[in-house]
Amino acid sequence: MKIISFFLACLLSLFCFIPPAWAFCGFYVSKADATLYNQASQVAIARDGDKTVVTMANDYQGEIKDFAIVVPVPTVLTKEQIRVAKPQIIQRLDAFSAPRLVEYFDANPCEERVFWESRPQLATSPVAPTSSSRPSTQNLGVTVEARYNVGEYDILILSAKESDGLATWLHQNGYKMPRGANTLLKPYIRQKMKFFVAKVNLEKFTTNGYEFLRPLQISYESSQFMLPIRLGMMNANQAQDLIVYILSPQGQAEVTNYRTVKIPSNLNLPVYIKSEFKDFYKSMFQTVYTKEDRKVAFLEYAWDMGSCDPCSAEPLSPEELKEAGVFWLNQPPVTTPGGNQNSFPSFPPNFNQNNVYISRLHVRYTRDKFPEDLIFQTTSNQENFQGRYILQHPFTGKVTCAAGRRYKQTLRRRFEQEAQTLAKLTNWSINDIRKKMKIDHQVSLSWWQRLLAWLFS
Repeated sequence: MKIISFFLACLLSLFCFIPPAWAFCGFYVSKADATLYNQASQVAIARDGDKTVVTMANDYQGEIKDFAIVVPVPTVLTKEQIRVAKPQIIQRLDAFSAPRLVEYFDANPCEERVFWESRPQLATSPVAPTSSSRPSTQNLGVTVEARYNVGEYDILILSAKESDGLATWLHQNGYKMPRGANTLLKPYIRQKMKFFVAKVNLEKFTTNGYEFLRPLQISYESSQFMLPIRLGMMNANQAQDLIVYILSPQGQAEVTNYRTVKIPSNLNLPVYIKSEFKDFYKSMFQTVYTKEDRKVAFLEYAWDMGSCDPCSAEPLSPEELKEAGVFWLNQPPVTTPGGNQNSFPSFPPNFNQNNVYISRLHVRYTRDKFPEDLIFQTTSNQENFQGRYILQHPFTGKVTCAAGRRYKQTLRRRFEQEAQTLAKLTNWSINDIRKKMKIDHQVSLSWWQRLLAWLFS
């Protein structure tokens, strides 16, 4: 009801011709979700204190029989700490936190006291092994700590004494390991980490009629708040996109061993971008990614789960948050580890969604720019942030007052500003943008402005 009431208040302000306060009210139009990227992995991490629940959804492309995942984990997991999650939960997190496009409509300037020119300006940020393999397992220094079947996955928990032995063992047991895998495995073995290894049980996958791989979810306790990404580079032939949803009872999450940068936001764009928003966002992301030397994590969204404004999707329900791994009670955050590895609290019926803060971090990584795994921390910062882009539709009706004529005169300058913003964000040709906007640019500028535009176009 709170969300509905606020949205109705926003609509009322428009219909009454009261200038909007330029908060986050507006008509939601479109979003830039994870489907924009060809090679994108999505991971949800719910963490409070040392307790962590990780949900992994891989954008695997290829034969299901060839799928295998190797994930370093801090401890030997029991079967109860592993489950298969519903694919919809990752889709819901994506939809709720995706960068969004909103639109406003100018009212009749003859009927409102304040028009576009005098409104506060928005921020202008720039931008499974056989018995015959057991003897070689011992010789290679690999130990099968546990073996489970969970849903359509056959899962092993391995420990190893040295990386060459582990790489050889995986290859001998049907896991397709690329050349150089032993080099990437070595640091995890040095840290005495275990290896969560999963393959698809083809019989169960076929019998149950699955079309796509479902996410795997693991729960554990560890003082380390990190996500291993180096093994994900083994099969990569180009930069990979990783979107991480961090759910916490505290506040914004950030990467500590690389810079965390907010994506450019709250910018007015030409209205024709409504039909090209996805192309715009891809180009803008690539531009700012290159500008930041391709080695930062971008914050695309940070908000509590009790609200959204504007909403690109409804906030997740308590049941959906539970599916995403949220386990903490409606109480002060856990600050010290306690209980055994399966002692996660039960999910209360009176759960408060405001006690769940979501951060969406987008990392585009390559082996040379991201030599280390991602290390995170949560902060007490509960400032709301979202990747948000605005279309401001001009009033197109007949104006019969002096204020209306002044308003019309401001439009050309406003359109030019929108064109310049779009060109700067995307590196698109300013002349092509002006043509699509269908504005008479030469008339709108003075002679020296035309000269500068010609020199730098």
